[in-house]
Amino acid sequence: MELGLAGRRALVTGAGKGIGRSTVQALHAAGVRVVAVSRTRADLDSLVQECPGVETLCVDLADWEATERALGSVGPIDLLVNNAAVALLQPFLEVTKEACDTRVITVTHIPLQFQIVAKGMIARGAPGAIVNVSSQASQRALTHHAVYCSTKGALDMLTKTMALELGPHKIRVNAVNPTVVMTAMGRANWSDPHKAKVMLDRIPLGKFAEVENVVDAILFLLSDRSGMTTGSTMPVDGGFMAH
Repeated sequence: MELGLAGRRALVTGAGKGIGRSTVQALHAAGVRVVAVSRTRADLDSLVQECPGVETLCVDLADWEATERALGSVGPIDLLVNNAAVALLQPFLEVTKEACDTRVITVTHIPLQFQIVAKGMIARGAPGAIVNVSSQASQRALTHHAVYCSTKGALDMLTKTMALELGPHKIRVNAVNPTVVMTAMGRANWSDPHKAKVMLDRIPLGKFAEVENVVDAILFLLSDRSGMTTGSTMPVDGGFMAH
């Protein structure tokens, strides 16, 4: 299916590794001009070697002022993929301040990047599309995921609220909600065979997601092929949430 994304300009956060990096690669291959955002310079440098022409921004999105400076001069953006995230999994009774601070900062600082990009779209009178990378954990409680589930739930509701308010400006906002994805982080967190089996037994398709499964969903939601879809949370979960 031709998605018609060529010539547009996209901003991808969390672009250094995993889903974000693969999203940049797929957008670049589709003829999109990409601005890749990561807090790790080495990841951005290697990404540019793989995808010549990709613009990079090295900034920690948890730093509000630095993010405002970096994104304030990024120029016109048509598409935004919000993928930056950290997963610190802990039993509820052992949740640390660090885990709360890390995840809560991730959510509370997200609106700034959205505001900057959306205001630019509105000022230009240009339609746009925003995709948040959420999780099945936003809608199903998972052991040792108290903080993660809570913040992904907040991200889903932010997606819906933004869709409501930005829709009149022709800006669509959706989320993808994957099951466990076989990124480096996914493999590290689900390497225990017993733990993995408990999850796999709840997935009708009997397998975890590959990165390209999520990237395909992101590109669809960015494209005009999903032109009547906004405020949605799209499962990429092998049927996990069908239970």
